[in-house]
Amino acid sequence: MFRSPLLRRIVCLMILSLAVSAALASVLFFLASSQTLEVNEQNTLLERAYSIADNYTERDVAFSDYPWKELSTEIDFVGSNVFLFDADGKEITASASDSDVRQKAIQYTETYLQANLLPTLSGKTFDTAILTKKDLPGKLLIVQVPLLSSQGEIQGYLALSSTLDAISAIQKGLIEVLAISIFVASSAMLIPIYFAVSRLVKPLQAVNSAARSFAKGDFSVRANTRSKTEAGELALSFNELADQLSVSISELTVERNRLKEIFDVISEGIVSVDLDLKPVYSNPAIHTLFEGAKKKNFFAQRLQLIPFDEVWDDFRKCIQEGVTLERTLDARDSAYSSTIVPTFDNAGKVAGATGFFRDISESERLEQTRRDYVANVSHELRTPLTALRGLVEPLADGMVKNETDRMRYYGIILHETMRLSRLIDDMLELSRLQARTIAFKTFPFDLNILLTELKTKFTPIMRDADLTFDIAFRSGPCPTVMGNPDRVEQILVILMDNAKKYTPAGGSITITTELNEKQDQVLVSVIDTGQGIHEYDIDHIFDRFYKADRARGKKGTGLGLSIARELLSYMGETISVQSEYGEGTTFTFTLKCVRGTSWY
Repeated sequence: MFRSPLLRRIVCLMILSLAVSAALASVLFFLASSQTLEVNEQNTLLERAYSIADNYTERDVAFSDYPWKELSTEIDFVGSNVFLFDADGKEITASASDSDVRQKAIQYTETYLQANLLPTLSGKTFDTAILTKKDLPGKLLIVQVPLLSSQGEIQGYLALSSTLDAISAIQKGLIEVLAISIFVASSAMLIPIYFAVSRLVKPLQAVNSAARSFAKGDFSVRANTRSKTEAGELALSFNELADQLSVSISELTVERNRLKEIFDVISEGIVSVDLDLKPVYSNPAIHTLFEGAKKKNFFAQRLQLIPFDEVWDDFRKCIQEGVTLERTLDARDSAYSSTIVPTFDNAGKVAGATGFFRDISESERLEQTRRDYVANVSHELRTPLTALRGLVEPLADGMVKNETDRMRYYGIILHETMRLSRLIDDMLELSRLQARTIAFKTFPFDLNILLTELKTKFTPIMRDADLTFDIAFRSGPCPTVMGNPDRVEQILVILMDNAKKYTPAGGSITITTELNEKQDQVLVSVIDTGQGIHEYDIDHIFDRFYKADRARGKKGTGLGLSIARELLSYMGETISVQSEYGEGTTFTFTLKCVRGTSWY
């Protein structure tokens, strides 16, 4: 219990108060007793002097006949010094000294009496004086009275002196007794004070213990309110505060966890910094958001988190000016959106800043694709429309007179119109595929039958183009696969049409199948020995309206491979390309195997 700071302070305060009270009482007692004892001693010495004077008067003898020697001895015996003067102020006798202290006292008394003998003090019937000398153990008390005859005539003067060292000894003893009494009384008082203060401190300690537990997160602890003192009221107030604070903290914890869960799952990167630009919070997305950006400084921790100096400049400016800053960041093939907002405290002062970062690479690519799409569509539509206009205008003006030329014009117009129709049909089909508004079912079918029929259809066409065409089952007959046979045939036709366009006469086109047992799928490849694809074209070969080797003016809309990829994506399959310029090209797509009855 004595470990309690409050209890120690109260006990120490009580001890200090008692000590101060004892010291003050001792000083006051010393002052009061000194004055009282001096007055008593003065009255005693004065009574003694009057007693001697009265004795002299009652004997009624001559001044010279009185036994002054015996009187001096008697007075010396009681510790006082006696001095006798005649009526003319001449010293008749004085006490003898038996010590240095008494000798000094006699000398000081004689010196005083020479200057202040009673006759020189006009109007006074007796005189008392107290002298303080450094070389005396106490004060020096002097009294003098006249010696009268029976007729009342002054016969001489009697002076007595005494040191007050006995008074000092008495005072010292009394003060010691007083100090011991106060000490004993104080010690006796400390015991009930200790227990009384302990009863006062104990409820406060209980409240303090409950507060410490509450600070550590244990909101179930409550203080004891049984005390009827102010400590009980404090405990009751603390419990009410604890109840309200527990509810508030619980609500804040729920809100914090909810916000943390939201921040942790959103794709936007979030970073909060303090006034020193030190990150205090970051969600998981920020650690993977800038993987495509080049790290500028491996030794700067903040640049490892956000590798853009301009973003940290925005953080600094946001904190200094308290404004929201936005920026678009470009890095290699990526683009990012940055928004920095200031964070304020309860006083309305800026306490930091929070940055929100979003990868806008895909949206930028989509926007670029949209622009390219519009440009490509315009270009592809302009070509047949220009041709049509160039043919229709002469016909409308009657400039074509020859029937043979007119029919040739009509044939070209029909061809361009059909080309325009095919372009529009391909565009619509590609748009429906990408929007997933086109509907077709997938089911198990026999790929062997489809490829055999396809060989029968395309062999004459390839022969006319002076191309060798073949189908090779590298793993033997194919198992049943899942898909839509019509769409798979459409994909193969697109790939063979492209191969036919870019393979010169004397070349070959081969369709191969190979079973991948590990992935449980069939790999279908269309292999040609044509001119191949440049390495800078191969990454864009499936883009809409993209045509490799445009300078050679190959016919086509540039949508076939895009349609093939979308069809395979619709069926849950993939397509890839391998090519070496001047050596040929291989397109390979996958079809999942189905173990069971084959349908067609």
